Amino acid sequence: MDKNKVEKIVRVITQELLIALGESDDQQSQAELGSVGANAGVKIDTEVGLRSEEASNTQRNKQHVWDFWQKLDNAKPDNIQNILRDYLPADISWSGPDPIKDLKGIEAVNSNYWTPLLKSFPDLKRESYIFFGGKSNGRADGQFDGHEWVCGLGHFRGTFEQDWLTIPASGKETQIRWSEFCRMKAGKIVEIHILLDIPDVMRQAGFPVLPPDRCNPNLWFPPRANNGILWAAQSEVETQQSLDLIRNMIYMGLNDFDQSELESMGMAQYFHPQLQWYGPSGIGGCRTFKEFEDFHQQHWLHAFPDRQVQNLDSLFAEGSYMAASGFPGVLATQTGMYLDAPASGNKIKFNGIDIWLREGDVIVENWVFVDMIDVFRQFGIDLFERMFQLMH
Repeated sequence: MDKNKVEKIVRVITQELLIALGESDDQQSQAELGSVGANAGVKIDTEVGLRSEEASNTQRNKQHVWDFWQKLDNAKPDNIQNILRDYLPADISWSGPDPIKDLKGIEAVNSNYWTPLLKSFPDLKRESYIFFGGKSNGRADGQFDGHEWVCGLGHFRGTFEQDWLTIPASGKETQIRWSEFCRMKAGKIVEIHILLDIPDVMRQAGFPVLPPDRCNPNLWFPPRANNGILWAAQSEVETQQSLDLIRNMIYMGLNDFDQSELESMGMAQYFHPQLQWYGPSGIGGCRTFKEFEDFHQQHWLHAFPDRQVQNLDSLFAEGSYMAASGFPGVLATQTGMYLDAPASGNKIKFNGIDIWLREGDVIVENWVFVDMIDVFRQFGIDLFERMFQLMH
């Protein structure tokens, strides 16, 4: 058995043992989904001295964020603000999806995000499929920015009982794809980036505001190896290998497109042929690298041939996982049709999140969030207006 397979088996067994030893009576492990509920009372190993100071900081940061999410998962709307005060500074910077956008301060985060969300989905629970942290190196020039981050990804699940963001309540269980990045300083959360797939919520409510997915619809799964929740500190050698790979893919691959041939970027050297690519509503998921090129990348580059990845707010790795957030992270001009939006000639800023999984020297899975409502608004198209038209 090769080394990579052995390491994968060890990681999965270790993860399952750590979950089984959790301290909370209501702890749950949904192995068949590859998820852990945020109310799982996990004790992350934060022992200083076992590894480098950086690894110890990452462990402490993960514990702090996980505890924060656990508190939120068990909270009622009238207690959210107290929890936010316990974990966030008064002037917290929060960046989220259109139409919520950028918020400043605890009261704004509470009144514009958490309280409306919990009133609309009163039984909302967080399922986490991926969870890890690290130190960022997201500058295009390679200079180390050194910010510490913790990120996660999964589904919120809840019954859609009251209208949310003017989306009519369906009365049905709804899944909300989420990814959240927390920037840490001295062990505290000082900035949050979060994206939700709101067009997918519209679709589930009966209002498909985007064309049918080009790729496989509803292909959005946890990691195939069920190894995305990184309780334990990871190999620093593996972490550096992951960070090197993702920086090369972005700044020496994606940004080298010659505006004619896909091959000019050399993407095949970075991705496994059986890549599993999980895209946002309107794009869908791809089961191979060829599907990724045929159903997503060629259409993206036709519409935005001059697109360039900028300095990213975060770009970090832990073990075999890598993550990036940019608000915005990509700048481009829309010179061709994208999905059903004609070329506008407008300069577009893309707010997005990516999480990748590496095996060996290539990426085998990739989870992608793009704020489609914001992108279409920059095209001159209001997806909420489309929804209202579908309602009447």
